[in-house]
Amino acid sequence: MLLCAHETSQVCRAWAHSGFPDASFTIEENGYEPNWKSLDSRPLPQWYTDAKVGIFVHWGVFSVPSFKGAWFWEWWKGENPRQDVVDFMKKNYKPDFTYADFAKQFTATFYNPDHWAEIFKASGAKYVVLTTKHHEGFCNWPSKYSWNWNSWDVGPHRDLVGDLAIALRKQDLRFGAYHSLFEFFNPLFLEDQKNKFKTQDFVQAKTMPELYELVNQYKPDIVWSDGVTIAEDIYWNSTNFLAWLYNDSPVKDFVVTNDRWGSNTKCKHGGYFTCGDHYNPKTLQSHYFEDSTTMARHGWSYRRDMKLSDVRTMEEVTTLIAQVVSCGGNLLINVGPTKDGVIVPILEERLRQMGQWLAVNGEGIYGTKPWTFQNETLNGDIWYTSKPAASVKEEEQATASLKDVYAILLKWPDDLTQPLVLGDPVPTDTTEVSLLGYDGPVFPWIHHVGSGLEISLPSIPAFAMPCQWAWTLKLTNIYN
Repeated sequence: MLLCAHETSQVCRAWAHSGFPDASFTIEENGYEPNWKSLDSRPLPQWYTDAKVGIFVHWGVFSVPSFKGAWFWEWWKGENPRQDVVDFMKKNYKPDFTYADFAKQFTATFYNPDHWAEIFKASGAKYVVLTTKHHEGFCNWPSKYSWNWNSWDVGPHRDLVGDLAIALRKQDLRFGAYHSLFEFFNPLFLEDQKNKFKTQDFVQAKTMPELYELVNQYKPDIVWSDGVTIAEDIYWNSTNFLAWLYNDSPVKDFVVTNDRWGSNTKCKHGGYFTCGDHYNPKTLQSHYFEDSTTMARHGWSYRRDMKLSDVRTMEEVTTLIAQVVSCGGNLLINVGPTKDGVIVPILEERLRQMGQWLAVNGEGIYGTKPWTFQNETLNGDIWYTSKPAASVKEEEQATASLKDVYAILLKWPDDLTQPLVLGDPVPTDTTEVSLLGYDGPVFPWIHHVGSGLEISLPSIPAFAMPCQWAWTLKLTNIYN
């Protein structure tokens, strides 16, 4: 099976001598074949489905203008420019200023990857995904396939990707590499597009060499692909790359991938599904998914005009975690550092607050699975997760009907003279109800008429509450 579909092109001949895996690699016995039926049969590594929460980091040359977002170049010089971006450039920069000139100002002066990693560890996240290259084409590592348009040759003059990967692993965090397959204004891509993607010069000279380089050099735990809305997977040679990744790469045993491998693959093929940005279905999904969303609304990258009201409150963050995890997904929440490499204080504070919440409620998040019900029938502000009941022997947990169920209350009841009624759980005689992080006794309960249970919540002083935002009740030995 050839990776290079157009072997006679000059670019493709160069590909054959480029030093990354042989275009005619063979599939090992019982390995994955370069087709979606085979590739889609690969199970997700358990580390990912247990992780539940990750951090997304959008950082690049677009962080210099820090206006509107990571698509700044396209909105300035694309076929359909945005007037507010055009006006911004006219007002603040000389007429002969180019986008490439921004790269010199991408200094990363205060970039301290160890400090970033400490913040991310404190957030409670288990993995971090960095934009190694966004649609602007600028590589945040010294790629030999992106001459003078990478962080070693211009701007920071350092390996931003490698430095962060090392720092994250020192904190026992998984490292993910976001990589955009396409680039806004790369001449090779534009020529392929002009040829209706019947040629693959851009793929062979740029996209695929970069991907192999990233995997072999940094060994990412996640390959987070993007930039595929224009061309289908056959143009990108996606299935061939994934077959190599799963069979022969140095990360084959633990790597995780998403579904953005062609305009025809989102929500259909790949590892976990993203389906689209900010994907929060709020119903149980048949395929594992990830909600990639932002801590600050209105853009993925840092914006100098960001307002406090743009930043999600902790009530919103805990709601997202509860909804996404209960429905069978992970939350990947984004922050955008400044061009200097600073995670601004309000975003750092949110991340640390998220970690404080997860430190208390993590038992009901990490390593859980969706329960029979995701959202309480009688109360829309309660979301459920579950684990095999701790009372069941480990060897019997896969088939046991008893579960420990976690009811995440987004709002604490106002009237504690009335019991909290949960209509969905079916308790047993050994069911106990407790509040995660609370040192007091278990809560009394009785059977609710019809089904479910009525829980008597105590009046807990504010200083004794285990957290400030959402609260998790643990219900042991639930029958359903």
